[in-house]
Amino acid sequence: MKKRTVDLVVISDVHLGTFGCHAKELLNYLNSIKPKVLILNGDIVDIWQFRKRYFPKPHLKILKKIITLASKGTEVVYITGNHDEMLRKFSDTIMGNFKLVDKLVLELDGKKAWFFHGDIFDASIQNAKWLAKLGGWGYDMLILLNQCINWFLIRLGKEKFSLSKKIKNSVKKAVKYINDFEEVAAELAIQNKYSYVVCGHIHQPQMRTYKDKNGSCLYLNSGDWIENLTSLEYHDKEWKLVHYQQLQLEAYIEESNEEIDNVAIDLEGLQPSFFLNSFLEKKY
Repeated sequence: MKKRTVDLVVISDVHLGTFGCHAKELLNYLNSIKPKVLILNGDIVDIWQFRKRYFPKPHLKILKKIITLASKGTEVVYITGNHDEMLRKFSDTIMGNFKLVDKLVLELDGKKAWFFHGDIFDASIQNAKWLAKLGGWGYDMLILLNQCINWFLIRLGKEKFSLSKKIKNSVKKAVKYINDFEEVAAELAIQNKYSYVVCGHIHQPQMRTYKDKNGSCLYLNSGDWIENLTSLEYHDKEWKLVHYQQLQLEAYIEESNEEIDNVAIDLEGLQPSFFLNSFLEKKY
């Protein structure tokens, strides 16, 4: 598979360790690119729902691939989210080309870009964390149900169907929440003189220019690897929202890519990432 060189790639909301995660597709995508900078914008590993009895090999291969990229010169920045907030105790850790932060500001061709996950805007997480975790469990069960439905639809020769998207699009409060999230993020970016604001969290891929009396900015959301399978790429001074289904990549092969398989890593002792090992040893 020929690799594309990309200046910067942003992925978020992978939720490794959950049933809905499309780890095989993500690994296929990561194998197809050669990023100079890889930004992991939160909820990469789902610590809220983490269980040692469910962490399939493709999920582990994603962690190996990230370490491999860092070892081969890619600058990897992991921005913490709400589902992996336990890692915030290790914020500002730097190991070689790997950095762990809560937020990030970069200058891209003379313009400032502000990166953060976005959970700070979510009142349910800030004020009722137990309710948010219950909602995360319910979402995981919805994805499992959806997979069963799609299994039957495919065998009947019909197109796949997304229950969660249908629910989000039909519930006015959900639509309003997404719109409010985007507007607040954009307004804050404009106030702080950022040209770009890049978020995750709401699983809603987006590229949209916002304007108000104080100026304008480009709001970007990298979406997720549960339903949308999307990422953001910045190359040659341009942003692009990438949809995995439109890339037409080669099929994933379980035992391919020796450079990943040769990385020494296991669930009981993730090395060299000691902060990942800490959450694997207990449920959060």
